[in-house]
Amino acid sequence: MILKKSTHNQLFMKKIKVFSFVFLSILVLYSCKQKINPSDISKLNGYWEIQKVILPDGSYKEYKINETIDYFLVKNNNGFRQKVMPQLNGTCTTNGIKENLSIQAEKGVYYMLYTTSYGKWKEELVKIEDSVLVVKNKDDIEYQYKKAKLFSLK
Repeated sequence: MILKKSTHNQLFMKKIKVFSFVFLSILVLYSCKQKINPSDISKLNGYWEIQKVILPDGSYKEYKINETIDYFLVKNNNGFRQKVMPQLNGTCTTNGIKENLSIQAEKGVYYMLYTTSYGKWKEELVKIEDSVLVVKNKDDIEYQYKKAKLFSLK
């Protein structure tokens, strides 16, 4: 009888340890998420180059060279995103199509809401720093950008 009680206690303690580990892991992951502040929105302005796309299953695609980059211009939480093609002379060309953009906060989470003549969609603003931008779409696909540097052969 004593042996059974000891085994039961060991099993109970093992469950407590597993639960504690899972709880602490979730807590750490949640606390690592960057809190976006209203003042961070201005960091969107400028040229951004896609670096990596992470799919929901954890697989990913890295981008070493990009023919097009994204140009953001946001003022008072409204603006646009436009695909541009850097040129060797330090300028960019574009097809003239702009995706209208507004920034909205919902329960402490910031979203970029896009509107074009073709549709509407939104992306969660996961992280924004001076040289890092991470957004996530409704399909849980994460896009990681780095600040692009235009170059010139002049």
